[in-house]
Amino acid sequence: MVFAAGGLKVKLYDIAQEQLTSALENIRKQMKELKESGFLKGALSVEQQLALISVCTDLKAAVEGATFIQECTPENLELKKKIFGQLDLIVGDNVILSSSTSCLLPSKLFTGLKHVKQCIVSHPVNPPYFVPLVEIVPHPETDPSTTERTYALMKKIGQSPVKLNREIEGFVLNRLQYAVISEAWRLVGEGVISPTDLDLVMSDGLGMRYAFIGPLETMHLNAEGISNYCERYREGMKLVLNTFGPVPEFSGEIEQKINQAMSEKIPSVPKVLDARRKWRDDCLTGLAKLKKEMKSD
Repeated sequence: MVFAAGGLKVKLYDIAQEQLTSALENIRKQMKELKESGFLKGALSVEQQLALISVCTDLKAAVEGATFIQECTPENLELKKKIFGQLDLIVGDNVILSSSTSCLLPSKLFTGLKHVKQCIVSHPVNPPYFVPLVEIVPHPETDPSTTERTYALMKKIGQSPVKLNREIEGFVLNRLQYAVISEAWRLVGEGVISPTDLDLVMSDGLGMRYAFIGPLETMHLNAEGISNYCERYREGMKLVLNTFGPVPEFSGEIEQKINQAMSEKIPSVPKVLDARRKWRDDCLTGLAKLKKEMKSD
């Protein structure tokens, strides 16, 4: 949907025709809802965008004439390697081979491929239609032009790409996310705060700022620049950080405690979870609109 909104021709490939049929139905439904609510991306109409999307169950036919291939299979290394191995045999020397993986290293995905210089990770954030960030992570042998072309394409379709200079476990987004989750888990586990109040600290506290500026700019603005912030708070930060505990197991009693609190608020049944996800996406849509308006101001 993001690529079609950018005016690009898209071919969806899957081994199961029913998956493709379902995907087209869902895309049509979502686009119509977005149009009705005024949040449809791009300059093209729903019908024009839908006309850009076709489906295919034959991999070779699917990638014929493609300039950019985005793999979106489940987070399974062997499955992804199998797909890229198949692609490696049928693509030319100009197409970019990109993976959506959120944490598998490019060196594990692409090493040994004939077209490794054309391979890259373009990790979108869920849901990418509303959250524009894309982490671009090169393999050690990725050609710089592959990185630049991927970056330019993501900008063209309205996403917010960031370039990692080298691969690292978890990339950047998940390293930051896991650092927050890890301390959240410890604080709840140690009885410092309840699970619901912990989430409020983020949603009604840190998250309010972080929706617009990052942690480094927050430091910069919370003092007379970064150097002044470090001068003021360096020792206090180190004192607190030295009290952080070990990496949690994410299991046992603490898992049960957090699961119970979350399930009381949002029961873990598909209908309720889907409704909450819809609410989340509506919030993200409104936030994206607000951010766009504020940037234009």
